[in-house]
Amino acid sequence: MAHPISGAALALMIDHTILKPDATRAQVEGFCDEARRHGFRSVCVNSVHVPFVAGLLAGSDVRVCAVVGFPLGAMPSAIKAAETAQAVAAGAHEIDMVIQVGALKEGREDDVLADIAAVRAACQEAVLKVIIETCLLTDDEKRAACRLSVEAGADFVKTSTGFSTSGATVADVALMRAAVGPALGVKASGGVRSFEAAQAMIQAGATRIGTSSGIALVTDAVPVAGSY
Repeated sequence: MAHPISGAALALMIDHTILKPDATRAQVEGFCDEARRHGFRSVCVNSVHVPFVAGLLAGSDVRVCAVVGFPLGAMPSAIKAAETAQAVAAGAHEIDMVIQVGALKEGREDDVLADIAAVRAACQEAVLKVIIETCLLTDDEKRAACRLSVEAGADFVKTSTGFSTSGATVADVALMRAAVGPALGVKASGGVRSFEAAQAMIQAGATRIGTSSGIALVTDAVPVAGSY
């Protein structure tokens, strides 16, 4: 195993994530304060919080990340695109969208491609990460989702919402890295709650970590119970 990534380098790979439906503005503000203090790459929130977070993070190097079509991905592409456009206009630098999982499983690749492409167009210059929800897919379906993400012009593929049956695994990160090659980022999210888990994901090919346990990752502290 290669030497572990630590300190500022690890912090810059973390999307500090608060996506629970009952998140309050006070809690979101706390995550923004933590992100600024520890130098995390972004704060990842539901799109309703984007204007608030953009204001809190203004003048810092921490980026604003919004999830779109979250957590199921089971809505019309036009709705995802509209949510994306509104989030970007409100200050989001990065968009994490959920694919149409059922369409992929039925083999309707043209529909999946069009869905991702619609969000890509709405992103304009914002970074696009495509959540493929690996726990619901076969390995061949995971590879197909990665291929379609590349074709649609995504910047990252992402393992999981963290709201389905399980989250990121080392095996899935390695599969996704092999599928997209070196050009795209791979984001491991869902269940990455410790320094050791983060290092394993990075060694497998992850270039971004989505977690609500960012402080535990960079300080090697015990993560908060029930964290993302």
